[in-house]
Formats: sequence, C-alpha cells, structure tokens
Amino acid sequence: MQFRISVLFLLLNGASYAQKQPFTAAQLFKNEKTNTLQTLPAIKGWADDAHYLLTKGEKTYAVDVKTGQESEHKETGGWAIYPPLSASPDQKGQNLTGSPDGKWLAYTRDSKNLFLTDLKTGQEKQLTTDGSGTVYNGYAAWLYWEEVLGRATQHKAFWWSPDSKYLAFMRFDEGKVPVFAIAGATGQHGYLESQRYPKPGDPNPLVKMGVVEVATGKTVWADYDANADHYFGTPFWTPDSKALWMQWKNRGQDNLKLVAIDPATGSKTELVSETQKTWVDWLTTVHFLSDGKHFIRMSDESGWMHLYLHTMDGKLKNPVTSGNYTVTGVSLVDAKNGLVYFTARKENSARADLYKVKLDGKGLQRLTFGEFSHQVQVSPGGDYFITTYSNLQTPPKLALLDKNGKLIRELGDAKGPDFDKFTIAKTELVRVPTTDGFQLPMTIKYPTNFEPNKRYPVLINIYGGPNAGSVYDRWSYTPAAQWYAQDGLLQVAIDHRASGHFGKTGQNFMHRNLGKWELDDYSTAVKWLVDKGLVDPKKVAITGGSYGGYVTALALTRGADVFTHGIANFGVMDWQLYDTEYTERFMDTPAENPEGYKVSSVLQYADRLKGTLRIVHGTMDDNVHMQNSVQLVDKLETLNKHFEFMIYPGARHGFGTTSKAKHAQAETARFIYRYLLEKPFPAEVWE
Repeated sequence: MQFRISVLFLLLNGASYAQKQPFTAAQLFKNEKTNTLQTLPAIKGWADDAHYLLTKGEKTYAVDVKTGQESEHKETGGWAIYPPLSASPDQKGQNLTGSPDGKWLAYTRDSKNLFLTDLKTGQEKQLTTDGSGTVYNGYAAWLYWEEVLGRATQHKAFWWSPDSKYLAFMRFDEGKVPVFAIAGATGQHGYLESQRYPKPGDPNPLVKMGVVEVATGKTVWADYDANADHYFGTPFWTPDSKALWMQWKNRGQDNLKLVAIDPATGSKTELVSETQKTWVDWLTTVHFLSDGKHFIRMSDESGWMHLYLHTMDGKLKNPVTSGNYTVTGVSLVDAKNGLVYFTARKENSARADLYKVKLDGKGLQRLTFGEFSHQVQVSPGGDYFITTYSNLQTPPKLALLDKNGKLIRELGDAKGPDFDKFTIAKTELVRVPTTDGFQLPMTIKYPTNFEPNKRYPVLINIYGGPNAGSVYDRWSYTPAAQWYAQDGLLQVAIDHRASGHFGKTGQNFMHRNLGKWELDDYSTAVKWLVDKGLVDPKKVAITGGSYGGYVTALALTRGADVFTHGIANFGVMDWQLYDTEYTERFMDTPAENPEGYKVSSVLQYADRLKGTLRIVHGTMDDNVHMQNSVQLVDKLETLNKHFEFMIYPGARHGFGTTSKAKHAQAETARFIYRYLLEKPFPAEVWE
C-alpha cells in the first residue's frame, strides 16, 4: 500500500512539477545561486546548562536558552600556544598532546619513540629509546591505526591520565609481520614502498602496554605475555587515575575482556569478559558515573546493542535498556538524578531519536518528535538539548527543547525561500520483504519526470560491509544525484540484513561467509523493483568502493543473472588478500575456514561475467592493495572475458578531493550516459 500511495503522490504532483523548473548545470555544479537551501546556524555545543554556543564568523556567542540573548564567549584553556620543541626542523613531533594540567606536551618522533616537553622550561625528556624500523612506541602500527584505534587517531597510541601523573602507551613490534611491496611508477626507475601488512593467517604485530610515571620517567608494563598472539584495544583511564582499563581480545576475536591495570605495578584485574559465537566488537568508550561507584558499558551480546550498568569491580547490576532496537550512543549520564540520556534507532531503524531512562531501566521516554531522524546536543546538566532534524522529504531544521521534550523555540531551517520553485527529486523509503522474514530498507530517488508506466535504468550505490548501513530517513541531496534524476535515472540505496538495521542478530548471518547474504538480499531488492515495473531488467547497475567494490564485482559475476553493469572501485576481490584483524573477525583464518574463503572470492565466479564490469584501482593503495584488482583482471583475461579497467597512478585508497577524484567522477558519468541513459555525454557538466 505504501508504494502505491507514493506513486499516486508522484502522479498527483505531476502538474506542480510541470510548473517548476529544473536546475541548470551552472546551478548544480558551478555554485550559481538558487536560494533553494541555506546554511543552518553553527551550534558548537554548550557553555553551561543554560547557554549554548553559536558561532558567527570568527566569533562565538553564548546564547541564553530562556531569552535568546547573545553575549560574546571567550574560550579558555586549550593548546593553541606552547613553546617550540627543542628539536631541529627534521625532527618534528607527531600527535602533540598536552597533559590535562597544562604542564607537559607528549608526542612521538619519527614514528619510533615517545617524548615529553616541560612547557614551563622547554626541557625535553625522552621516554623510550628502543624505537626502530619495526618497533614503534606510542605510534600505531598500520593494522592498529586502520582497524583497532581508528584513522582519526593519526597513529596516536598514547593516553594521559586525568591527573597528568601517568602516560600510557602502546609499543608495537612488527619484526615478524610480512612485508608487502607497493610499486611507485614515477621517475626513471620507479621506487618501492615496503609496508608491514599482515594478511589472514599471518603473524600480527606484537603489542605491549606501558605506563610511564611522568615525575620519574619509570615505565611499567601491563602484565601480559609480550609474545602472545592477541589484540589490545583503546584503553580508558578511570576518572581518579587509579587504574588504566584495557581492552583485550583473543586472535579469534570472539572474547573481549575489560581489565583494570595498576599504573604503579602493571598488575591486572579482570572486570568484564564477553564471549559470542561469532565475534565481539571493541568498546568505543566506557561511561563512568560521577558517583565513582558505577560505569555503563555498551554491548550487543543480546543480539541488539544496549546499555549495561556495572559496579566499578565489573559486576553487572542491571541492563539499562533492552528490546529489539539499537542504542547508538550515550549523550549524558545524570547520576545525581539517576538518568541516562541516549540515542537509539528504535521507532524506525532508519531514524535516530533521543531518549531518557532511569538507571534501573525503568521509565523509558522518547524526547525527540515526529517522523524525523535527529542529531542531538544535550546540555551538561541535561536540562535542554538542541536537535538537528530532517527526513528524506524535509531539509534539516534546528530546534531547542527542554529535558521533557517540550519545544522552546525553532533555531533554523535549511529550506531556502525558493525551494518550491525547483523540481527537486523525490526520495522515498520502502521496505522489501525477503522469503525468510526480513524487511530490507531501501531508498528510491525517482526521476523528476517520472512516469509510472515506464521502466527506468537504475543505479544502486552501496557499501555493504557488516554494520555499515547507508539507508536512513534523513535529508540527502547532492548535485550529481539531482542531475541524474533530471536525466531519467532511478537511484537506489539498499541495506541488507547485516547492515545494522537488524542488530547483531542480522550481522551474525555474515559469520564465515562474507558476500553471500549481501548479494542475496540485494538481488531480492532488485527483483522487487523489476516486479513493481520500475526498473528495466537490462539496465541494472551497481557501484561502490572498498567493500562496495567487492560487492559490485561479486554482483557482476555470481549475481550476473540480476546485475548487468557495475563499477567496482578499489575492492577486495579475495579475502585472503586483506588484513588480519578485519577479515578474521568475520571469516576466521584461511586454515580454520578454507571453504568460506573459497566461496566468498570474486575470482571463484569470474567465468560467470556477462555484463559490463569496470574495475577501478589506485596503484599506491595501501589499504586494499591493487593486487586484488590485478588478480581479478588476470583471471578475466585468462577466461577471455570482456571488461574495463581504469588505474589511477599514485592514488591511495579512495581519491578524496584530488584531481583523480574529479576524473573518476567524470568517468562514472560517462559510464552512466553510455550504458544506462544512452544519451550524449554532457562533457561541459563534468569539466
């Protein structure tokens, strides 16, 4: 019923569409003013519980929540100014991080050793001395930067205690990690980059956790076997600095332990141990309560991500949330009033809302409103919050509400004065049923000249990895998508059962067989689109990058009876060629799961290719090595299969905003116009 009503809506609005005007290329791509959208006020957080911070130009103002009165706000503290390091220009520090008390600056140098500078005297103190080409202190090995600590850390692997008396750091030894050679083609003779990169089943970096006492420079090591085959995750200092809480995982990644380390001795005390039959994900944070007696942990061990209240010795007191929905984060813990403010995808898995609940799990209340997805900023005391809210049909708005969800005032609207003068493409969220009971979320962006009795070429843009969905009921607008809609392209995003919409229960389907359920669910969605009369079955295109490149290549081979065209960007073509931590989390090792690695490989299905596949890769990709695409190319050539191959010399993983990115965007457009729209390519648009 929902689908038919939506099509009727498009039909009824056909007349109003005719009265509106399409965007020109200059308006979409050359920033020619249209007044369709406008910038929202820049809210950057809270000064205190009664004043939020508003940025205008180079100034920041504190705004009274009750009166709306603005007063200039001066930032205090911070690390904008500090004495120059006592080092030559070729010995610059990395990840300069000030101590909480403002007395010290910690950093690494040459990716090898850890240093301190006294900010009062400028005197430098070297904390480690054994750094080398394979040993790094406080600087993360590639695997840990990419998969464990995260890219945002910029390889930083050290952490100040709140009282500034200790500095914890990780020491990595990559001596046994295999080297992967990445060939550069510049100059007369080219060059090689030697990357320490463990692939499934290979030795991992050895890791130790050290704690330095700043006053003495003495280092103690956490009580773990330095040669053990395990992982350490991001640690958390307790607010009183009496313990460093470490995360430990076994190589199989099905057991996660939270362990308290004594910074003076390195001795450890186990707090929490979680085991799952598939895998356990890292904790991104621990929420310590201000009473000093409790903490809150997030876990999906029930099949859904929820909050759990523990005493400081690790004992579980009670679940704070429960049910078939996903908690996405904690915005505030109000220990004084016994409340937790948190965000969750509860009312609709494609939307996020703010809730509050008592610490004992009772009195759950939704604070946000309407059929919108909300991004919230809660005040320090929990009395107010600001939400940026939207849905697929409504551009973002800003609103201020109190702790009970009562609207105080609207603060901004991104909808411009001329929004209704243009034929902005309509986007709809639908749910596609599978034969085994899932309702797959899918967004459909219709052509602006949509005719219900006409079949359209479709472009499906996906990522596809575990717990990495892309279908949300929030405003989404790009110039390219609008342009394609004006030229008659149906654009679709689909999330499969393991995308996060169905919790860990859905994700577990992917254990030991990456590729199967993603492709099965995407194929189901395409067949639904064809059955509804929307899509031309001879023009079903799919594209994505990284994991999305893998799924695209798999769709054009194993899924060749459904998918006719694809652009596979820098994808993993065989899981034996990617890194240990990510791959083994889902697949185990090749020795433990040989059949799983075999059936998940694109190479296994290369003989089935019959559509038009373009393979794209950067030659210097140090994440998904171009080896992946080269091996697929080799296989296809051996099979005498037709395909397209586009390489980008010197490009890393993804092309960012470089000239390579501009070229890739233009070539994608050429592909769409040639094979899907069958129209002349408007070169002037993509110059």
